[in-house]
Amino acid sequence: MPKKFQTLVNKLPRASRARIKSKTRRLIADMALAELREARKLTQQQLAHQLNVKQPSIAKIERRADMYVSTLRGIIKAMGGEMEILAVFPDGKVRITSFRNLARSQRP
Repeated sequence: MPKKFQTLVNKLPRASRARIKSKTRRLIADMALAELREARKLTQQQLAHQLNVKQPSIAKIERRADMYVSTLRGIIKAMGGEMEILAVFPDGKVRITSFRNLARSQRP
């Protein structure tokens, strides 16, 4: 009889479980746009419907390495999230608020 994965994980030593949790958090923190959409349990068709575009447009966007901030912000919003932009320096992080203000000024 097959065992549940969590049952097997619970039998691992504490240090191993901690490494698994740490790696899981890192993997979740770094995702491509398509992976994020899938993690949110959305199909390309569903996201396209939310954005009033056709499904091939979503496929094309997901393959792009470069896009407008407003496009990315719209996609994240359609997935149910809010987008923040951080500048990361050796001595700390700075949240860039310029784009947040632009988003507010564009609301109907």
